[in-house]
Amino acid sequence: MIETGQTRVIGPVEWAVRHDHLIVLGAVVLVVVLALVYTVLGVGMGMSAIDMTRMVQSADAPRGMGKAVHWSMAYALLIFLMWWIMMIAMMTPSAAPMLSLYTALKRMGPDGGHAVSFSFLFLGGYLVAWAGFSVIASALQWVADIAGLTNGSMMMLNSSVFAGIVLVGAGVYQFSTFKDACLTHCRSPAYFLAKYRYPGAFGALRTGARHGLYCVGCCWALMALLFVGGIMNLYWIAGLAIYVLAEKTMPNGRLFSRLTGGVLIVSGGYLLVGAVLPIPN
Repeated sequence: MIETGQTRVIGPVEWAVRHDHLIVLGAVVLVVVLALVYTVLGVGMGMSAIDMTRMVQSADAPRGMGKAVHWSMAYALLIFLMWWIMMIAMMTPSAAPMLSLYTALKRMGPDGGHAVSFSFLFLGGYLVAWAGFSVIASALQWVADIAGLTNGSMMMLNSSVFAGIVLVGAGVYQFSTFKDACLTHCRSPAYFLAKYRYPGAFGALRTGARHGLYCVGCCWALMALLFVGGIMNLYWIAGLAIYVLAEKTMPNGRLFSRLTGGVLIVSGGYLLVGAVLPIPN
């Protein structure tokens, strides 16, 4: 800080210290924007997410259509990156309140001089947890393609029966105690950080990873719905991202979660009944 007469000029270092939360949130916005751009462009996938969404939404593209794809290690890596970067775009906004509180607590504690860097490590740990989920999702997509359960280039389940099973399963999970436990930690940043805030740089990474694991535990079944609507379907991506944010921030989150579970079960049941007993138009 420089004093010129009665005027106090704040230097860049002091400004950064005073506004560390803005730096962290700005970085979060940048990460989300870059992830969204990558997802929408469909980097390396041969078509953009906009084109894929049009294909899925087209009346000329029912379940069962789509070209077979050849899986290789290079293609598997692209699928992993697609899942992971898509998860970054979808899930990072809902982690912003936790990250903001973490930054504030670090600023007031003995690690105050490292609040920004530790917050970035926290975010890194959070994203590592979603990288683990993305590995599993990519492996499941690979197996499903080989088994003929998905229709390759369309990136969605090719059977109403399997789609119905996923919907019902996701709905049932919304009522589970494990879902409730994970959602409680995600909805209560102060409670989580009071219980799991570890010291030091590795502690920041560990804290973020633990929060990420709770977030995965809360949302993995919802993310499985992408197999139903199309993994690169922008409507489903945006809808699920908005839903996750609402579920974590709205009052009566558990009630909201259970209502959603009921809707998913009914929707899945409708598909299953329609597959066995075709429902007339």
